[in-house]
Amino acid sequence: MWTLPEPMLAAPTPDPVLLAGWAAETKFDGWRGLLSWSRGNLVLRSRQGTMLADAFPEVQAAAVQLPDRTALDGELIVWENGRLAFERLQGRLQRRGPAAARLAEEWPAHFVAFDLLRLEGTDTTSWWYERRRAALEQLYAEHGLSGTWALCPSTTEQSTVDDWLAHWTAVGIEGVVFKRLRGTYEPGVRGGWKKYKVRHTEDAIVGACTGPAAAPRTLLLGRYDTAGRLRYIGRTTTLPQTAGRALAPLLAPARPGHPWTGWTFSAGWGTNETLHVALVEPELVVEVGVDVARDNGGRWRHAARWHRARPDVAPGEVPPFEQ
Repeated sequence: MWTLPEPMLAAPTPDPVLLAGWAAETKFDGWRGLLSWSRGNLVLRSRQGTMLADAFPEVQAAAVQLPDRTALDGELIVWENGRLAFERLQGRLQRRGPAAARLAEEWPAHFVAFDLLRLEGTDTTSWWYERRRAALEQLYAEHGLSGTWALCPSTTEQSTVDDWLAHWTAVGIEGVVFKRLRGTYEPGVRGGWKKYKVRHTEDAIVGACTGPAAAPRTLLLGRYDTAGRLRYIGRTTTLPQTAGRALAPLLAPARPGHPWTGWTFSAGWGTNETLHVALVEPELVVEVGVDVARDNGGRWRHAARWHRARPDVAPGEVPPFEQ
């Protein structure tokens, strides 16, 4: 009996150069999903093995468009106001039944296929990528797949990659994935594919920190909106010890009336754990490395990487918070 394989994984690369003999695909900010349609039964599984079909009834309903005994690898995404909205996916994972149906109507998901694992009963994982990609494109064309079904863009042109990275990141495209044209699909293997994620540095204001006052461990960052409110935008990864010790003298304990007084902060996505934080006067500007992923509220979805303190920059000079 055929079963879905483990997903093939990509290793990070610092360079967005498309090498000869490779193809590039856009990297969506979504939820990895492996999908199998066989004899009227849909299996939709996350990268970690969680079964997702009941959480996405719109995908179940659209599966009848697929040929029998066919399996795809791809990304579940949700669009909101012309931008990818990862947090709408987060809200779907624990919903079933009527609740899932309501969310499917309000925030419909799309399955962006980027690989073909099985085609009408034939295991395609041993095919080269260029053959799998051609068959995937033919599958979409012959069956008129649209709506819930989207086809991940693919190119062998560096100019196209450059255009994606220059313009598509504004809507939540995280970067690109590189695949060998003559590479097979290797279940569970990391490194046969390469991924380049767009990152850049931005300034933000320190509003709180975690860890001891003499050597903060992480910084909670904010920006002022147009109404003059300090809005939380994200948290750093763990600071190097030398950076934490150097920062300590620059952080003044919060005076009464701090804009975040009484707030609670989550330890991260998908957890109810609350951070223990110490509020500081929002006076210090720091420069951090961030990627393009944002949540619906405009916050950085991934932790920011420490770059440097900017005591030479006033909080009023930091770009305003944008939702």
